[in-house]
Amino acid sequence: MSAVDDKRLARLTAEIAACRLCRESNVRPLPHEPRPVVVASRRARILIASQAPGTRVHATGIPFNDRSGDRLREWLGVTREEFYDPVKFAIVPMGFCFPGQDAKGGDLPPRRECAPRWRAPLLDLMPQIELVLSIGQYAQSWHMGEFRRASLTETVRDWRAIHAARANPHVLPLPHPSWRNTGWLKRNLWFENELLPFLQREIRAHIGTA
Repeated sequence: MSAVDDKRLARLTAEIAACRLCRESNVRPLPHEPRPVVVASRRARILIASQAPGTRVHATGIPFNDRSGDRLREWLGVTREEFYDPVKFAIVPMGFCFPGQDAKGGDLPPRRECAPRWRAPLLDLMPQIELVLSIGQYAQSWHMGEFRRASLTETVRDWRAIHAARANPHVLPLPHPSWRNTGWLKRNLWFENELLPFLQREIRAHIGTA
């Protein structure tokens, strides 16, 4: 493990923490103070590529510190302590700051400024990643390219082929663990019956036993 690259990653995460691109945008500036939330790691072999922080994550600065996080940890079969161990998981959303809410109270899409500016240099400094959990359509669009299907359901349903299609890293598509997707989970029982057991075996293979 390179001490030089460790320092480069530390500098980059400090730059991200100070980022104000969305606040200073000429197109729909972020209406509140930015609070980038990201867990970068030079040791974790699993990357959680998610969407963007919600209100509670924005308030606490802790990724997935909400009901969605509770469900995601259930899917992964990990404890809260394991989830927040940067030796085990890196957590890099598509948008690092809470994007605000729409008129109906739902979260807006991730800010467009984040990924083009920060994602490639950040991932370049984490070459040890072996498995990317691509959560939701925005992360799947970025991380999967041609392997992304016409809809999120089709993409996630084709998880076996997608996982097998490439390595270094492998990619597994997942729906967002939001409680708004409870209906989707009930309609797609194969997700719990087939994908989750495989996912949990993969997690244990990469992080070890509890």
